[in-house]
Amino acid sequence: MKKYDAIVIGAGNGGLVAAIRILQKGKSVLVLEKHNAPGGFATSFKRGRFEFEASLHELNDFGPADNPGDVRTLFRELGVEDKIDWTYGTEAYRAISLDGKYDATVMLGKENYKKSLLRYCPGCEKYIDNFFDLSEEIRRAQAYTASVNGKTDKEYMKKNFPNFIRCGSYSVNEVFRSMGMPDKLRDIMNAYWCYLGAHCDDLSFIHYCSMVYRYVTKNAYMPKMRSHEISCALDERIRELGGEIWYNTPATGIVTDEKGEITGVRISDGTVIGTRKIVANCSPHVVYGQLMSPDAVPEAALKNANARKFAGRGFCMFLGLNKSPEELGITNHSYFIYDTLDSVKQYEMMKKIETNDCQATCCLNSVIPDCSPEGTTMLYFTTLYMSDDWAKVKPEDYVKTKNFVANRMIDVFEKATGAKIRDSIEEISVATPMTYARYCGHPEGTIYGYESQYWDGLMPRLQMMNEEVYVKGLRFAGGYSMRLSGYSSAYNSGDIVGRQTAGELVREDN
Repeated sequence: MKKYDAIVIGAGNGGLVAAIRILQKGKSVLVLEKHNAPGGFATSFKRGRFEFEASLHELNDFGPADNPGDVRTLFRELGVEDKIDWTYGTEAYRAISLDGKYDATVMLGKENYKKSLLRYCPGCEKYIDNFFDLSEEIRRAQAYTASVNGKTDKEYMKKNFPNFIRCGSYSVNEVFRSMGMPDKLRDIMNAYWCYLGAHCDDLSFIHYCSMVYRYVTKNAYMPKMRSHEISCALDERIRELGGEIWYNTPATGIVTDEKGEITGVRISDGTVIGTRKIVANCSPHVVYGQLMSPDAVPEAALKNANARKFAGRGFCMFLGLNKSPEELGITNHSYFIYDTLDSVKQYEMMKKIETNDCQATCCLNSVIPDCSPEGTTMLYFTTLYMSDDWAKVKPEDYVKTKNFVANRMIDVFEKATGAKIRDSIEEISVATPMTYARYCGHPEGTIYGYESQYWDGLMPRLQMMNEEVYVKGLRFAGGYSMRLSGYSSAYNSGDIVGRQTAGELVREDN
């Protein structure tokens, strides 16, 4: 059996990027994937005459070709930018609260974003300008940090990025309140919080403002043929560089020697494939609990994984409708419908099936009119559960509970938007936390990895990523790693881990 310099377990977003980065340094790579297609959540599926997007709402930090964001720049370096047909939207979101306080549509582009907010919050120019000034300083601080591989000069940081340092350990709400921002403006600007899965009393301001700033200034991009187009482009690039991908081949074990160093990966037929390095595009809970022998897992690794908190468990509904968006009364691309725009209260309500009416819903036709047959519409509904409440559902009650949540999602959408969709449903597919646990092997059906907490947010993870290599030769990519969850984050994590792994291989071979 051929040996490989590196084996990537899982062909999700982070794993695919990591494989390309290692191959670009001339090292051999094998990707093992238990499914029959690449991408993990980044895929599509067909029901009747509709091809549904499985998970991507929109990709941030991409930007136009002549003013690229970090993700487009990464795709350019990977050699996949031109393999994908891109488009973009101009609307950030429509945020609606069921308590009747808010119905606000916000646009993308710095000036359009500001004008949108001022329609609902007149006289708040200085707060919006201050937000952009601070966000730009944070962007520059992050670019500097990346340029020196995290080995920053303290005096340089204090001189050039003082506000970055001041807000580094504070939450979204703490920073906005310290700026004197009015509650209404803060609530509307906080609407993106569900994309990161932690409420704004816990969520790092640096993390949140970085995401918002990149959405607003670089627009929201999408591949015309769903996220599966990205996954297939990455697969193609791996093969062009001489890498291998084995589908329908689950990894069943990680093999280490008496020193605890990586020596191979066992697959389902019992074969052990030799390797020096492993990039795991899956949960540390799965790796340490299922793939490794207990005596090969350092105690510190277990403590680290068990100290972390699982983020939102996913529930998604996909509707194919036999009328056009205009006929249905659907006027927006991205809807955030909350019980309340108070993220802390909403988060608590999302712990229980009975109290969660939150949804992030997209109409892809608003950006890609021909994504479904003429005269039809596709809608994607997503909510998160901030506890393992679905584990309490008895097997005999599963279908009833799934239908209860799906029906309520439709009712809430119709009530909040005025659109009439129920009588036009041609195709419907529903995924619960159980679906995601089965499909991707994620504990409790979480689709957001580990939650961003005060001690475990973006900056602490980036600062500690080298210290968290507990098993020599084993690193993690994807939603459970240092960049947290989300498409852009997963691609960036694969970039970081791939370059680190390639660097280690080059040094060892020299």
